[in-house]
Amino acid sequence: MSEVSLKNAKAGFSGFVDQAAAGEFVTITRDGKPAAVIVSVEAAALAKRALREDQPSLVQYLRKFPAGLEDDVFARNHAPSREADL
Repeated sequence: MSEVSLKNAKAGFSGFVDQAAAGEFVTITRDGKPAAVIVSVEAAALAKRALREDQPSLVQYLRKFPAGLEDDVFARNHAPSREADL
């Protein structure tokens, strides 16, 4: 993975795009700190796919719990709430 300052990236952008297309990650720094990365289209597609993967909801996660919770534990209670004096 190469690292280049923003100033140098502007000057040699075409070369850095070629490096990224070849599979190398090119990190662009601003004031010495990483600010962006140029990656290949394939790497970007993999990252997008990983971000879109559905994460299980809390209920889905708890249903896998080994204690064997019944489905009625997760059922909604449609009864009206109790009255409270405020």
